[in-house]
Amino acid sequence: MSPKPGMLYVTMQPKPGLSLDQFHEWYNNEHGPTRLRLPEIFTNGLRYRATDGLEPTYLAAYDVTCMSHLETETYLTLRANRSPREAETIGQVDVKRYFFDLVHTKASPLFTPIESLSNEEAEGIQTTFVDITLKDTEGAEEGYQKWLIEEHIEMLSKVPGWLRSRVFKTSYLENSDKISYYALHDYSKENGQGGPEHKASMDTPWRTEIFDKYVANKGRRTYSLFYVFGPAPRELSSLSRLPASAGFTSADGKNTTIPGPDAAVISYVTTSDSLSIPYRLEGNSAPDAPTVAFCNSLLTSLNMWDPFIDILKRERPDLRILRYDTRGRHAVPQPPVAATLDVLAGDLKSVLDALRITKLHTLIGVSMGGATTLNFALTYPERAGKFIACDFNATSSPANTQAWKDRTAIAEEDDGKGIKKLAEQTVSRWFHPSSMENRETVQWMTEMVAANSVEGFKYSNTALWDYDLKPRMNAATVPGLMVVGDGDANGALVKAMDGFRGLLGTSGAELKIVPATGHLPMCEDPKAFWEAVRDFI
Repeated sequence: MSPKPGMLYVTMQPKPGLSLDQFHEWYNNEHGPTRLRLPEIFTNGLRYRATDGLEPTYLAAYDVTCMSHLETETYLTLRANRSPREAETIGQVDVKRYFFDLVHTKASPLFTPIESLSNEEAEGIQTTFVDITLKDTEGAEEGYQKWLIEEHIEMLSKVPGWLRSRVFKTSYLENSDKISYYALHDYSKENGQGGPEHKASMDTPWRTEIFDKYVANKGRRTYSLFYVFGPAPRELSSLSRLPASAGFTSADGKNTTIPGPDAAVISYVTTSDSLSIPYRLEGNSAPDAPTVAFCNSLLTSLNMWDPFIDILKRERPDLRILRYDTRGRHAVPQPPVAATLDVLAGDLKSVLDALRITKLHTLIGVSMGGATTLNFALTYPERAGKFIACDFNATSSPANTQAWKDRTAIAEEDDGKGIKKLAEQTVSRWFHPSSMENRETVQWMTEMVAANSVEGFKYSNTALWDYDLKPRMNAATVPGLMVVGDGDANGALVKAMDGFRGLLGTSGAELKIVPATGHLPMCEDPKAFWEAVRDFI
């Protein structure tokens, strides 16, 4: 049986007493992304606000790949296992759900699927929804459908700003004897609705004949699109205005929202090979705030940036901040596959896509994250405005590859307990002698390294084997800054980075040296690191 695509069409009217911020934060951070994490069922999720002054005020539309999926355990379990927060909130909303089967689609050559547009491009798209109840007259369905497709939509396609028209009818899932028809007409923000072409489409002899003969009732609503879901929650705006008591953690612990002026969303993205990548989104809560993202060193978590993030938030409150745990920090997909720098760059792209971040303001990475940062800027130049690559080498060496193999062997000793021994060795190798005197920082980093998945380490350090970014650096178009601790590898990395920084693009990259620090200057002396990168950011 061929798939029967359609739509889940949901109207909502919050009841008096429900905060709109609570309503939007729940829907944008829990309800919608949960469904978009089922791409085999939902290809998109779009939220609209009425422009006609009528209620219900809000509409959510989900395109469904095959309507039979809505009868499967995957979807039904999702609805049955609502969180207490969802059950409480949805009880304060008048909700009506409709199932539509797709009958016909016509789109402008200029039409791009809405989920493929940026937020700025998508928001404000105008949609007119028309529902038709037909008379119980022989030939009504055939006659109405023929007129709608052959004349009306063809004439609508001449209206300036018309993008797409789709025809649906009551889905078989409704188990209804009465069949209604529904049309959704999408227009650009500026369009010719109400103009001569539009009026002409509604004033023809054929239309008059069809409506007189077959149409019992007609309804019409107009909407403006205001939010496009991705599979990862990102709503900081509403969250920032909620009280601390409105915080939410999902039953599996994978999703947490922290409300208030220092709002944060903690969740995850699933890659194409089923890897779960945890992330934390915080900082400026405006939906269009410029975003700075961070790529971690091998064997660390996103928390390695904590001391620097405190400074960045204070000094640059205009920035939204994205951190994520690199492949190999936690469990890896089975069977395990050795990571490469290209895979790591692809992971970052997956995170940005899921969060609908089209272009970063700045990408900052250190060590393996520094190599990932440079590779990302070379591979996806349209996705980053600038980058800062720290304490890394643009090319590997046979000696370095062997060193990673030896470190893997240490970590695997004693059924994986060797990771603790490796952690102590690693931090001692990374940190400047003066940093080693700071016991609190040393303990913090040692515990972070020791908590890494041993298998994850084994299959992620391979990204630092046998790579060479130098041949591609001269084609770079994204401006970059390079930063290194003066004591990293006893000064050897300063010489190495000074040797290849001139290869970047047409004018090279400046190299900033952070005094009295080693491999992780942002952890060892976050204030000095901020001084090094402040002007570039």
